[in-house]
Parts: sequence; C-alpha cells; structure tokens
Amino acid sequence: MALRMWASSTANALKISCSSKPNVSLAFSLSRCFSTVLDGLKYANSHEWVKHEGPVATIGITDHAQDHLGEVVFVELPERGGSVSQGKGFGAVESVKATSDINSPISGEVVEVNSKLSETPGLV
Repeated sequence: MALRMWASSTANALKISCSSKPNVSLAFSLSRCFSTVLDGLKYANSHEWVKHEGPVATIGITDHAQDHLGEVVFVELPERGGSVSQGKGFGAVESVKATSDINSPISGEVVEVNSKLSETPGLV
C-alpha cells in the first residue's frame, strides 16, 4: 500500500508504501454534516485525512486545520524512502499564527514527496 500526502485537496503529494492494508482505526468517515467533507476520505481527530486508491493512499490536512493555521510560511515533510508510523508525527506546517505537527493516519514508506510545498508553502 502506498500513501500520498496532500496538504490540501489542491496541494501536493507525498506517497507512502505499506506492506499490507493499513489499520485505519484512528480514522473515521464523515459523509454529512460538513460542507468540506469529501466522499471516500477517512478523517482523524488530529485533522488529517486519508484516501485509499488501490495500493496508494493519499493523506492531507482538513480545510478546518488549514483555516485555523492561516497563511502558511513553511512546510516540513519526510524524505523519500523514509517511513511513517500511524499516529506519529512526520512533518510540520508553520504559519504566521502557529506551528502544527502533521500526524500520519497510517504506517508506511515514503515513495514520493512533492517539493512544491517546500518551495511554495502557501499552496497549503
């Protein structure tokens, strides 16, 4: 299983490979109540989401987290080939208001990181 990390639904990716289908018990799915909830995503209490697409999964931060942070000035993501663990921090988003860790809703190996977020953190 691979995982892509999106900082938002329009921003850029980090892919992570998992040896088996990850346990996403930390995540839950919302299909109503909020206008920014997208079908097919599972949401973690820490404001990350995950979407599984075959052997690839994409993770990102919620619109609520993005709005709370405000203008993002720095993004730290793991390097390709590194690993992430479910429920553990693997990166950070820094804004003019706050710094927030990014936690992984699943475990796996990083197979792709989008460098555009490092170059242009405002994409978040």
